[in-house]
Amino acid sequence: MLLRRPDSPSALNGLALPVLHRPRRERASNRSHTLLVFGLAALLLTTLVISGRAVNELAMLTDFTQKNLGPGLEHWFGTDWMGRDMFLRTLAGLSLSVLVGLLAASASAGIALLLGTVAALGGRKLDTAITWLIDLMLGIPHIVLLVLISFALGKGFWGVTIGVAVTHWPTLARVIRAEILQVKQAPYVEVARKLGASRLALAAKHMLPFVFPQFLVGLVLLFPHAILHEAALTFLGFGLAPEQPAIGIILSESMSYLSAGYWWLAVFPGVALVATVLLFDLAGSSLRRLIDPHTAQE
Repeated sequence: MLLRRPDSPSALNGLALPVLHRPRRERASNRSHTLLVFGLAALLLTTLVISGRAVNELAMLTDFTQKNLGPGLEHWFGTDWMGRDMFLRTLAGLSLSVLVGLLAASASAGIALLLGTVAALGGRKLDTAITWLIDLMLGIPHIVLLVLISFALGKGFWGVTIGVAVTHWPTLARVIRAEILQVKQAPYVEVARKLGASRLALAAKHMLPFVFPQFLVGLVLLFPHAILHEAALTFLGFGLAPEQPAIGIILSESMSYLSAGYWWLAVFPGVALVATVLLFDLAGSSLRRLIDPHTAQE
């Protein structure tokens, strides 16, 4: 009777391959799950924006025969003191907040990319100046600076958007600066520099592609901060106009009616705002796991 050596390839084929392939299958399953979570979060947020814009006119319709109704099948979130449907108002308000967040976060991320790159590649004096500016911005109370900028620009849509945009870039700029300083020491960058590549060419061909994943994740994670600060500014009266169905305005107006027992005027819009922020956070965390080299293979 012939005995097979345990270490022969034919004997190990049935044992070794499943052991080697199991982690790969697990990684593929984890990656597919993360991709599915990101896709669902992005789909829900896109649906929210589109449906909110579609019902914007309906959200402002008044019907005094239906005022102060509690949540029910006809009005899911109840109605307010003017008979306006709170579900439609919340949907329209969230859509407006998301649009403000998208514009503000995109502009803020662009500022962060520009200043972070200039700080890392522009020499010691520029690096010192931009680092000082980052520390200054981080040292000022956030909401105070937002209120001052928004008030100086006349409040409204653009006042809030610009105020959020020019105050949310420092943390991302610091991350981008650190990443570019790290890649500057890479061997392939040193070779390109010795071959005569200019600073602009080094930045465009070697450094910006390296920091793009961090930039993209930072951009997505800026959205929830921008949305919350827009709602806070509007709630305090320094944001969007009162006639617009913004979440901050809805919450601010509902404060006068909570003592009368109309709890749904604040509870449902507040929960919807938190859920939207969590969706953005979930999308950003999933995107980071997908493109970050340290977690993409897990």
